Amino acid sequence: MMTMTSSYPRFHEKVVVVTGAAQGIGRGVALRAAAEGAIVVLADRAELVHEVEAEIAALGSPSLAVIADLETYAGACKLMRAALDAFGKIDVLINNVGGTIWAKPYEEYEEAQIEAEVRRSLFPTLWSCRAVLPAMIAQRRGAIVNVSSIATRSIYRVPYAASKGGVNALTASLAFEHAGDGIRVNSVATGGTEAPPRKVPRNTAPQSEQEARWYRGIVDQTIASSLMHRYGTIDEQVGAILFLASDEASYITGTVLPVGGGDLG
Repeated sequence: MMTMTSSYPRFHEKVVVVTGAAQGIGRGVALRAAAEGAIVVLADRAELVHEVEAEIAALGSPSLAVIADLETYAGACKLMRAALDAFGKIDVLINNVGGTIWAKPYEEYEEAQIEAEVRRSLFPTLWSCRAVLPAMIAQRRGAIVNVSSIATRSIYRVPYAASKGGVNALTASLAFEHAGDGIRVNSVATGGTEAPPRKVPRNTAPQSEQEARWYRGIVDQTIASSLMHRYGTIDEQVGAILFLASDEASYITGTVLPVGGGDLG
């Protein structure tokens, strides 16, 4: 039997929490969700997130910017509490925090650097999922989209790859545990994505000539691994993320969707 399609935008009156929302893919997700009717809660540890809040206000949409360090459980709890206090529910959580800090062969990584990569690209998703679960279980519904990476098969970023492999495992396991609670959990494995220069860089140290060559190696390998032999756009990643977050994906859970031009990661 055919069901009627709602005339409302996909995220009409839904509260959508977007982490890492100050720039890049996170900013793109937040702006598109707001344009599609969402009440957006923007999380970042950079004050830049207030600029995105202003952009959403210019669209005439409600939003809330929260400064939080999501590498800590306390920061994740602060975020979810702020969203619930302001809007009374969380319909969607999009975990976008993460990204390679260093690009080099694994034997070149120092112990502290390995730990920093894991804290940046695994723990924010672990903590945010844990912090949002009580609210979603209580309301018997919710959608979580974790931003992973096709770099689980890559060069010169082994700690980052391990972190995103953990995100994929978390996605599958949470989907198993909480399907009965009405919670869907999926992941988008992003491929190489063209983006403006970061306003707040992940690594503030000047890049040496050797480090530049290693990073060029990542770019070359990513393009070569893609069947389309190019980087994607922010909009191409945003479209996949918001599809999985929407009711259009109501029968999809536990899935990692590669968005890398044919590179499956």
